[in-house]
Amino acid sequence: MAQILAPSMQWQMRMPKYSNIASPMTTKMWSSLLMKQNKKGTNRSSAKFRVLALKSEDSTVNRLEDLLNLDITPYTDKIIAEYIWIGGTGIDMRSKSKTISKPVEHPSELPKWNYDGSSTGQAPGEDSEVILYPQAIFKDPFRGGNNILVICDTYTPAGEPIPTNKRHRAAEIFSNSKVSAEVPCCKYVDKNFVNVVIRFGIEQEYTLLQQNVKWPLGWPVGAYPGPQGPYYCGAGADKSFGRDIADAHYKACLYAGINISGTNGEVMPGQWEYQVGPSVGIDAGDHIWCSRYLLERITEQAGVVLSLDPKPIEGDWNGAGCHTNYSTKSMREEGGYETIKKAILNLSLRHKEHISAYGEGNERRLTGKHETASIDSFSWGVANRGCSIRVGRETEKQGKGYLEDRRPASNMDPYVVTSLLAETTILWEPTLEAEALAAQKLALNV
Repeated sequence: MAQILAPSMQWQMRMPKYSNIASPMTTKMWSSLLMKQNKKGTNRSSAKFRVLALKSEDSTVNRLEDLLNLDITPYTDKIIAEYIWIGGTGIDMRSKSKTISKPVEHPSELPKWNYDGSSTGQAPGEDSEVILYPQAIFKDPFRGGNNILVICDTYTPAGEPIPTNKRHRAAEIFSNSKVSAEVPCCKYVDKNFVNVVIRFGIEQEYTLLQQNVKWPLGWPVGAYPGPQGPYYCGAGADKSFGRDIADAHYKACLYAGINISGTNGEVMPGQWEYQVGPSVGIDAGDHIWCSRYLLERITEQAGVVLSLDPKPIEGDWNGAGCHTNYSTKSMREEGGYETIKKAILNLSLRHKEHISAYGEGNERRLTGKHETASIDSFSWGVANRGCSIRVGRETEKQGKGYLEDRRPASNMDPYVVTSLLAETTILWEPTLEAEALAAQKLALNV
């Protein structure tokens, strides 16, 4: 007996398109496809999943749809909290569920928990307990109701952050009085497009791969479409692969309360991007990590492999980045362009430190081709997407605004990147000699 969970009619109807993805099912096992229509009066706020019920050879059918969609709210105050944390590789995500006695509104209302760190590469077997500290709450689009997703960071039983806990250090930087006074921010305006309140804005690119062959979704295995194909913001069966997954993720993020601001298809087939922002300080990292968790779960249900590798398929096409747009209060005020140039100067002097923290395998992406700068040199320019740092035309024209750091890879840790940007541009002070030499090299008159 087997069941396939699929969250949308579109995925079910497109299943033959993904037929080159290996499946344990044989043709004769497919004897019925049960598609149950929504009943009248069903609570629309709860998550809905279709179950493709497969009849086994003994003619028994197992239906999970009713239980998956079961609204427990009228029967109990208890909720399910999915505790989420980052594993030992620094990019893998782990989670487990905990019953909480009643709905909560703040992470401080949740208990700490623990897990076996020896199973995640984060602790030795003889002393394997790692403690989870709840830090941020999001609504759970999978279980619906009052159930929640909980972003946690990780500590030893003595209360010390473990080495893979990058959130702790980021929180320290963002709580610094000099940093908090500047309120690090990005290019996205508020919802009324009136007040230019702009904060960190992160552009997360990702690639969808076929399950067994690890080749872009929808593209013939081994085929090579060449650079700058029709896939960027493309529409059509021969140009857009995985749009249903991107749209499902978009809605799941909005439901969860993630500050997602848009999405688009990217240059490589099966490659997509979504943007998270505006976000202030530590929130940027919390929202990106939760959005990645949702994407992992959705691709899991769709039977598709999610890759955050900066160059998942070698060839003459774009890699995957995580461009980070950034400004401070001073950058957005009159005369802010001078502050932006000073920030660029500081970033140039710490280029190696940033590159080393901007994602594993980034050297395969930052080649100086495909809208990237070389990993070995720092550059900046106005409206130039081949530079390390891009400044927009409007920022130059108005003399204030934001900058875009185009160096981070798609697998970067947002806690590390956002806090490092704040540290380098606000807290770090170069020597006068180094500053003068860098300004001359970059033609920055500051």
